[in-house]
Formats: sequence, structure tokens, C-alpha cells
Amino acid sequence: MKEIRIGVVGIGHLGNYHLQKYRGLSNCRIVGVVDIKEERARKAAEMYDCLAMSDNRKLLSSVDAVSIAVPTISHYRIAKDFLEAGIDVLLEKPITTTIEEADELIAIAEAKGLIFQIGLLERFNPAIVALRTVIGKPLFIETHRLHPFFERGTDVDVILDLMIHDLDIILHFVKSPILNVEAVGVSILSDKVDIANARITFSSGCVANVTASRVTGKTMQKIRFFGFEGYHAVDYGKRELVSLCRKNGAGGNVEISANPVEVKILDPLEEEIRSFIEAVISRNPPPVTGKEGRDALELALLIAEKVKRSQELLP
Repeated sequence: MKEIRIGVVGIGHLGNYHLQKYRGLSNCRIVGVVDIKEERARKAAEMYDCLAMSDNRKLLSSVDAVSIAVPTISHYRIAKDFLEAGIDVLLEKPITTTIEEADELIAIAEAKGLIFQIGLLERFNPAIVALRTVIGKPLFIETHRLHPFFERGTDVDVILDLMIHDLDIILHFVKSPILNVEAVGVSILSDKVDIANARITFSSGCVANVTASRVTGKTMQKIRFFGFEGYHAVDYGKRELVSLCRKNGAGGNVEISANPVEVKILDPLEEEIRSFIEAVISRNPPPVTGKEGRDALELALLIAEKVKRSQELLP
């Protein structure tokens, strides 16, 4: 089996986790790490026995595939460097800051036949994986992604920082054009929107009510699906799925009963990294494509625009 030469750009919170997962894969060899903070890159290089760099362009000739876990504003520039050099890319969410940037990266990857995967981690949550086996046609979806405030991630608003995970999951399961979006939001602890709520209506008739906050005391990460066939609730953090199904009981009465579903014990980031490497080897499309990352970004930006308009109407 071919050994995949790996680089990781951005050795912060997420980048370090990427390094840990790559080290656990026998067909991967970490050859270099990149961070603008040279000391941070040096320490990671010592730990993973690889080269340390402060300029990502110095890594271009040494790797087959790369993880990019830098602030969002740098996603486009750095991903473009690697894609133009013919290197497969796993890019953390959100894909970019604009649709135009996302389209250009997708076009480069397609023209060169490259693997371009977006790090929307909840796709690999074992409860979401299990949900795929039982979910029918959603009619109503409700999500709450509430976190305490951390400076990390505040380079973007809460929609691109947190809500985008749920937007991706909703798009993944609804698979229907969007008819209308209404949204509100406020800034509390940063100069960007820290709390937001959106109501999304799809042409299928499904409605999603989505809430995200990064100024709450406790963490809550839940999504609930309602449909004719039943009710499904996922706790992302606990990686649990509760499924209730609709059945015809005695005398033609409708009953709701528990629908036990096996949720496997999986590490979402390990599965994400593994899926990326499998795509690199097989040359098959990754589980979360650049196009899907673009779709989630497009909806997130639409919500952000609706929030902005709602703020302009305030006295």
C-alpha cells in the first residue's frame, strides 16, 4: 500500500488533533507542519518527528495530502496554493468566506482531479451515522447548538462558527431547494453576531428552526427530526440517538413506540481523517465534498444577511 505523505497547516486546537489522528494511521507519514507561530510549529515537529515551517508554500513539494486548520480568512489562499500544486486537501469548515472563493477552489480541484474534502465534523458523529438508517422524510427540524464563550472561533460570527454544522446536516437530510429564510441575531461578547436563530422553509414542505449561541453557561448540541414515520433526536455531544416510530395499533389506532437503533462507538475526527485518506487512495469522492461545503456556506451567508437586515430595522 502506498504511503501517503501528510502535512498539517495550522497547529492550533484543531490542527493538533489532526496530527494525532494521522499518526494513528499506518499508511500515513507526517512530513511537515506549518504555523505562523514558529515556536508552536517547532514543538509539534519535535513531537511528530517532522519538519517545521512558517510558510505553507515550503511544504508544496513534499506532501501528497494536507489538512488545513487555519483561521477562516486564510482558507482560500492556503487551499488554493495546495490545490494548484496538485495536492489533495482536507479543509476545515467553513470552506471559505465567500461563494466566489469556494467556487474557484472547487473548480481547481475538479480540473486537476483532486480530493477536496470539507471538515464538517458532525457528518461523522456516530449518532448521525446511525440516523441515516431510520430517518424518513423530515417535516420539521429543530436544532440547538449552544456553547460558552471562547475567543477561539470569533474571527467569524456564530453562524459560520457553530450553526454551519447543523445547516450541513439539515441540507444533507432534507435534500430540497430552499424557499425562504428568516433570521435574527445579536452581538453580545464580540463585534460579530454571537446568538442567531433562523427559520428555513424548503420546497418539500419541511421547516427547520435553527438556534446557535456562543454565550451560554452550558453546552447543548441537539437536533430533532419530526416526520410522518416518527421522531428522531440526536444529542451530538453524548453521541446518542432516540428514535420513536409511528405504528398502527389495535383497532386501527396510531401508536408511537421506541425504535432501538445501534449507535457504534466511533471517534468522529478519526473517521473524518480516515475517510479523507481512503478517498486519497481510492480517488473516489470524499463524504463531504467541496460542493457540499459550498452549499452550507451559501445558506450560512444568506442567514447572516437576513440577520443584518433584521438588525437594521431595530430602533
